[in-house]
Amino acid sequence: MLLAALLGLLVGLLPGLAAPAAASPRAPREAVVPGPGAAAAGTFRNPLNSGPDPFMTHWKGNYYLTTTQGNSIRMWRSPSLGTLATATATTVWTDSDPSRNRNIWAPEFYRFGDRWYLYYTADDGVDEHHRLYVLESERDDPAGPYRFKAKLAPPNHANDFAIDAGVLELNGRLYLAYSGLNQYQHNGLNIAPMSNPYTVSGDAVAIDGPGGCPEVREGPEFLYRNGRVWMTYSTCDTGKPDYQVWMMSMPLTSDPLVPANWRRHQGAVFSRADDRGVYGPGHHAFFRSPDGTEDWIVYHAKTTSVNTYSNRTTRAQKFTWRSDGSPDFGRPLAMGATQNLPSGDPGSGNYWINDDGRSSGPGGVTYTGSWNSGTGCAAQCFWGDDHWSDRAGATATFTFTGTRIALLSVKDTGNGYAAISVDGGPEQRVDLYNAIRVGEAVQYTSPRLPHGTHTLRVRVTGEHASHSGASFVSIDRAEVYTD
Repeated sequence: MLLAALLGLLVGLLPGLAAPAAASPRAPREAVVPGPGAAAAGTFRNPLNSGPDPFMTHWKGNYYLTTTQGNSIRMWRSPSLGTLATATATTVWTDSDPSRNRNIWAPEFYRFGDRWYLYYTADDGVDEHHRLYVLESERDDPAGPYRFKAKLAPPNHANDFAIDAGVLELNGRLYLAYSGLNQYQHNGLNIAPMSNPYTVSGDAVAIDGPGGCPEVREGPEFLYRNGRVWMTYSTCDTGKPDYQVWMMSMPLTSDPLVPANWRRHQGAVFSRADDRGVYGPGHHAFFRSPDGTEDWIVYHAKTTSVNTYSNRTTRAQKFTWRSDGSPDFGRPLAMGATQNLPSGDPGSGNYWINDDGRSSGPGGVTYTGSWNSGTGCAAQCFWGDDHWSDRAGATATFTFTGTRIALLSVKDTGNGYAAISVDGGPEQRVDLYNAIRVGEAVQYTSPRLPHGTHTLRVRVTGEHASHSGASFVSIDRAEVYTD
């Protein structure tokens, strides 16, 4: 692990060291600076999930994560951030009502009293019919079970497009913040008062937020620190590589329903990093480290500059605070950058194996047959290099010690089929093709295995689907899990 950290530092992938921050993503009061926390017990690498629009919290020893899944709401739970990627999903909500059981987006869940409230948007198959809804848990558990509670519709926008609900807590009151129709954008920022977690009690007011692009203001989230509440939100169409995060703030004592109370902060606070292969970072949320001493942002981003809604994966990184009390999100890290786990995280024992045989744990990779290798994929690949071949029968064999292994590599228009087997067992045929070139994509995750030493073999079949231009198989990074 020490070797991995040193190597990451040398290539500039590790985040800078910073003192623990003191802010609560949700507390409607001034945060108290905590004492020193427990050190992190290892490292992790993104992505955490293959879905977009993430929301996450840490509660009673586990991280809980939701992402947009389409026609249901699924939740992942894991004691370590490093094992979220292979955690088993629980479906916490499906709906038989045809008016709201399609295109379910952007679930978020909050605890009020001894119940959890899950906010989401859904439609009947027509995008313009998206509306906001809330579920209530039957017990004090973020994973539910849940029951339908209410539709959330401000009186002045009762039948208007609405998505991306977030809840603002201020001076003992709740407010529904969301993206919807207003005089500024079709997807504009709106805030409405609530009398309880499931009842909108008045008209929404429109907030004219800056954003660099004219078309979208969405996904409002809130931080509280130094006597101010900070509202961050995403701008530009999420398919664009310029999708980014902007920010406004106001004193905790001000009325959020008075638009003039919100002070604009100039420029994006989190945006694309072409040199790191990160495009369209946004639709984010905030969570605290298990010991409460660090602040983290969870967000989705892409590894391609193409305008597309695909390839949006969930990532996380720590952020700090400036001397003026404003959050400093830094720059999004490259996919696969080695980071320290959040403070107090019990650790995952995960490690990586690079395509050139380097590894941060026991194991490596060997090749037979004809393979090419090089650094042409740059920021799209782990450590900037990969191996590739279209020669039938060529193999790459990983040896690892753990319980599970995931393969990540470039997907491209010229990729074909790989035949993958574990411990000499039956082969599974995996298509590595993608309609656009993307990097560091999860291609395959093995079944859970008994803890021990195992092998995983990738065989080039020399075959490809009719829509692909060639039969290449790419070998880049393996992530090994030991939990």
